[in-house]
This record gives sequence, C-alpha cells and structure tokens, in this order.
Amino acid sequence: MERLKRVPLFIIAAVLVGLKTYMVYRFYFNLSIESLFQEIILFINAFAFSFFIFSIAAWLKSKRQRKFILITSVVLTFILLANLMYYRNFTDFITLPTLFQVNNAGDLGTSLISLVKFVDIFLILDVILIFGLSKKEIFSIKSYSKVFKRRIALVACSVLVLNLALAEIERPLLFKRGFDREYLVKNVGIYTFHAYDAFITASTQSKRIFADGSEFSEIEKYVKRSVQDEQKQKPDEPINLEGIAEGKNIVHISVESLQDFVINRTLHGEEVTPFLNDLIKDSYYFDNYYHQTALGKTSDHEFLMDNSLYPLPNSAAFFTHAQNEYFALPEIIKNEKGYNSYVFHANNASFWNRNVMYETLGYDEFFDVESFEFEKEDVIGWGLNDKMFFDQSIDILKEQEDPYYAKFITLTNHFPFDIPEEEATLEPYESDSNTLNQYFQTVRYSDEAVEQFMKKMKREGLYDDTIFIITGDHYGVPSYHNEALGEYLGKEITAYDDALLQRVPLLIHIPGHEDDRTISTLTGQIDYKPTILNFLGIEKQEDIIFGNNLFASEEDRKDFIAFRDGRVVGKDYVYAAGVCYEHGTGEQVDETKCDPIREKAMKELNYSDEIIYGDLLRFYDFESGEIKKEEDE
Repeated sequence: MERLKRVPLFIIAAVLVGLKTYMVYRFYFNLSIESLFQEIILFINAFAFSFFIFSIAAWLKSKRQRKFILITSVVLTFILLANLMYYRNFTDFITLPTLFQVNNAGDLGTSLISLVKFVDIFLILDVILIFGLSKKEIFSIKSYSKVFKRRIALVACSVLVLNLALAEIERPLLFKRGFDREYLVKNVGIYTFHAYDAFITASTQSKRIFADGSEFSEIEKYVKRSVQDEQKQKPDEPINLEGIAEGKNIVHISVESLQDFVINRTLHGEEVTPFLNDLIKDSYYFDNYYHQTALGKTSDHEFLMDNSLYPLPNSAAFFTHAQNEYFALPEIIKNEKGYNSYVFHANNASFWNRNVMYETLGYDEFFDVESFEFEKEDVIGWGLNDKMFFDQSIDILKEQEDPYYAKFITLTNHFPFDIPEEEATLEPYESDSNTLNQYFQTVRYSDEAVEQFMKKMKREGLYDDTIFIITGDHYGVPSYHNEALGEYLGKEITAYDDALLQRVPLLIHIPGHEDDRTISTLTGQIDYKPTILNFLGIEKQEDIIFGNNLFASEEDRKDFIAFRDGRVVGKDYVYAAGVCYEHGTGEQVDETKCDPIREKAMKELNYSDEIIYGDLLRFYDFESGEIKKEEDE
C-alpha cells in the first residue's frame, strides 16, 4: 500500500485517460485497423499525448498540481466526447475551420440528444475516479525533485517522439498529406491532431490576415495579358464548340489513377482498355493532356478543374483552404445557366475534406458512401467496386432535375490495385513490380465499369442529351516502378520520359456530334474550367484563371504546362530533374533553352499561391473586374 501511495496521481490520471482514449478509438469510432503495426501505433498514441500533458503537473506545486490534473482530465474528456458526438453525426472529426461552418454546427446542435448513448456514461467514469482519488489522497500529490522532473519530462517527450516516428514509418509525410483526418487520428491521436489543426489554421490565417488586396493588381494584369486574351475561342478556329452544351447535361467521369500509356495498348494479346479505345474513335481525344496534381492527388485534380488555379506545393488546398472564397465552375454555371452540380463518390465524406470544400465550391449535393448500399464482398480495394458504384449512381442521377453537371469519382483503380481473382478479366503483367502487374487488371475493370455506365445511361434515356467527359485524375504507377514499366514499354525511362508519363487520358464524347478527332495540342487540367464555360456559352472575361480553352489553336495557347515539383513541359523543350530536353527527341540540350518556360511556370505558380494563401479572391469583384475597396469587404 505504501508503494502504491508513492505513485504520482498525474501518472494514474494519464493511464486512465489514455486507456479511455484507446477504448474510444477501438469501440466508439469506426477506425479501420489493417495491421498489427497500425494497432500498436493506435495504442501508443492513445497514451503518448495523455502522458505528455499530465506530466506537466510534476513541475507544479501540490495545490496547483491537483487543480491541473482535474482540469486537464475534464478538458481531454470534453474534447473526446465532442468529437464522438460530431463523429456520430458527420463521420468526421472536429477542426477549427469546421467550427466556423454554421450549418454543420446547427445540424449537430439539433440532433445532440439523439447522438448520446447509454454506453457514453463509461467515458466519464475515469474523471469521477480521478476526482475521488484526489480527495482521498491515495496517490502522491507533492513537490518533486529536479531530477524526477527531468526524468519525467524526458520519458514524456520520448514517448511522443516514438509515436511520431512510428506514424512517419506507417505514413511518410503524414502531416504534409493531412487530407484524411481519420488517418491522422489513427497515427498521432485525437489530441495531437487538434494541436496540428490549430497550427495549420493559425499559419494559414496569418497570411490571409496580412493580405489587403494590393497584391492582386499585378496578378490581374498578368492573367489578362498572358492568359485571358486567349480564353475566348475565335470564330475561325478549326474546332469551335462554343455553346454546344447549352441545355444539355454534362457528366464528368474521373477514373482513379488512369494514365495515358495504357490507352490503345495490349497485354497478353488483349487490349487493356477495349471500351475506351472504341469510344475514342467517336470522341475528341486529347493525347497530350497532363495531370498537374501534387500532394493533394485526386483533390488537387478537382481543385484544378473547378478553379483553374494550381494546387499548393506542400498541402492540399481542399484541406487547408476550404474556407477561402473561390469563383468555381459549379457556382458560375448555376448563376449563369441554372445548372445544379452533383458529386458521386463512394468514399467517406470527410476524405480530402470534401464535405466542407464542395459546399465552398458551390456543389448542390454530394452523394458519398452513405448513399450506396453494399456488402463487404462488394468492396474492391478502397471501397465499393466501380460497377456497382456506377449502377447505383445512375439510379440516383435519373431522379435529379435537368440540366445538371454531375461528377463521378471512381475507386477501384487505386493503389495498390488489389482485385479479387474472380473479378479480373485480364491476366496480370509479369515483372518485379507487383504494383504494375496488378495495375493493368484494375484498369481493365474500370474500363468495363465505364462501358456498363454508358450502356445504362442509354437504357435510362439519359444518353442523348448528355456530354460525357472521361479523364484520369493523376498518375497510377509511381516513378520508382519505372524499371518494370520500361520493360513493358520497351525502353529505358529517363527523366524526360517520366515527365511525359504524367499524361492522362481526356475524352470528350458528344452524342450525335460527327466532328471527332485526336488532338495533340499541349494541354493540362488547368484548362478544364474555361473549356466547360465555353461549352455553355458563358463568357467570363473578368475571371482569374491560369488555363486556356482546350480547343484553342496551338498558336493561341500558352506554350507550357507547369508542375508543382519543378518540372515544366513545353512545346519545344521539357525541363525535368534539373536537365533540359528537346521535346520530341528527348535529347539533352543547353539548360538555358528551358529558362523561358521555367520562368513563366514559376511566375504562374507563385501568383496562384498568393491567391490561395492570401484568399485574395475575396478582394475581387467578378462582375466589374475591379478590386474591392476595404469598406466593401
């Protein structure tokens, strides 16, 4: 008993709160644990922050120590319970930006009583126990020696560092890739997640706070001079589709990780994408179209296409800047043409912070994983298989009012490209790269799913009055598999080849339209928004964009495609891995030949960053094309 009394109360409190936190992770939140290593990390992070924060008590005098322990246990419990209530309603975790979402807060408030369950009483038992123990003084509450304090601080910091190190091993660049709050909670814990969220919010808000709109003049001049002058398609262009989509529905299919190198290619004597290959013959096909995504991957793809702004260099704008003001595609087409915009994606609403960002961008409804009915056996890889996803999505789509803009985001062709043997209709490739071997199989599955989608659209009578846009969102096979990919392509892949491998397919299929062809103009995701606006006959000369109409002639377009990693693809030269290559031959040339496109690319990327970090679009009047005065803010 005497030994027990020597145990500091703050250690007992840390253990109790840590144990409760772990129990909430495992039995209250619906966190997916896929390996023993993830389970170990989850267990450690539940105690790491708890021990760290309670260890501060050792540095306080006995009276303050008791008060600190009690207040800390209450605060941590409140944070845990608040997240639990929010999670039950939104399948998400609270963030500071979310707290400013009035609609979300209102929804949670009205349903709070229904969110409370009887088992929640167990989550306050430790607090009651800590209060009781502190009064009866069963465990030690006293002033400790400097040596003891230093040892406790060392242990507390070591456990926290261990947690962060294991999390980094499990998910490299975890904090830079903070797009999935569930993944952050699983790896570093709910409390560390909130500390990280506060840091990110403060740092991004500071840039916004110090912005005053004066930064916008130079950007506006550049856009009007170097981009905007080319946005409106000229009447004598070889392909003029201005207004072709007016009154029609527009369906955009984003095929996960679909790269261009599989198009019109075979494996084991079979076409990898037989349906898309046939559809190309009756569509506009862009075979020199590049993804420009960065750490945000699919969310960057969406950000680029909806805004014609570049992704951020070290984070996902969907996650860090969802509260900004944008002048996005869904908002424009609703205001100008009365189009409703929908997104279909069988993933968690919080993934990539979509449930927040879609509202900011002006989408009317997001049909997430909760909109679909499926069993465990219907899951392939990251979620509901593409065939069932499309089938159920069309059933939802046909109930929506015309005209609409509908975006479908697939999941099956996602790294690591796992597919049940009975679902694969193409034998795997044979190489040292399991990733590449399976990639062809999941690509084929997605191709079949798109074919079924198009057939059902016809059966449901939704085909004729719809324009279909099918594209890949980003690369699927990472560069470190280039040796195996080079074997398939029959060549050694250099930095130049790797840059060209960033091409993704883009098909625009217009039923009943006869003038279809393959277009090899240098284009990228940054060009999507002005193209759709042109399709709908919407002229927005005062918009701030960095892309051109996809159908503008090569002479009237910018001569480069910019990437966040420093690479630049130009009409004549390609800059990659610090080397300048001649576009077409792949021969190395003097680096100065790439300087013009590098300078222009860097200027655009920096201007786009200024707009996002400073939330500069809030200073811009899109009707007049003028910068708002301070009193108008």
